[in-house]
Amino acid sequence: MARLEFFFDCSSPWTYLAFSRIEALVARTGAEIVWRPILVGGVFNAVNESVYEARANPHPIKARYYVKDLQDWARYCGVKIGQPPVFPVRSIDAMRAAIVADEEGKLPVFAWATFRAYWGDLKDISQPDVLAGICKEVGMDWEKVSERIKSDDIKAQLRANTEEVIARGGFGSPTMFVNKTDMYFGNDRLPLVEAALTHG
Repeated sequence: MARLEFFFDCSSPWTYLAFSRIEALVARTGAEIVWRPILVGGVFNAVNESVYEARANPHPIKARYYVKDLQDWARYCGVKIGQPPVFPVRSIDAMRAAIVADEEGKLPVFAWATFRAYWGDLKDISQPDVLAGICKEVGMDWEKVSERIKSDDIKAQLRANTEEVIARGGFGSPTMFVNKTDMYFGNDRLPLVEAALTHG
């Protein structure tokens, strides 16, 4: 069986677009999916600092097209992507909570709810009350989750995932690996990912 690792951070709109289609892709190909929550800010700090420069000094023509492109993709994927008042957002607690959700077999529904809360409802996913609402929506106990995300093992797992994607050549979110070594980056690479999973 082909294996797909999906390294992701819910603070990225392009990751939301990829995430909205990845489960159907996996169903079509019969691949095994391994969810790998990361902290994309940690990746940028280590290997892709130019992202910050581009955000601070956006090229006006490219910036206009970026907005259009994002909305075209959102329409195509059937999701709503607005402009969150807090961007970039501190997603560390949300991504730690995603690891807890994975332990409970609820990562996809938790990630869906987190993406929707941030990009659709424009809520600040760094805030405990917002995360509590997401947990309630997906049937997770926020009191338990809020304790787990403070634990050393959950902190270490998020850090390890982030360091691993950097070590394997990743530089952003989403980063995907087919059968461990075949890397793809970005929402628009999903057709190539599907071809790799289908044909090897």
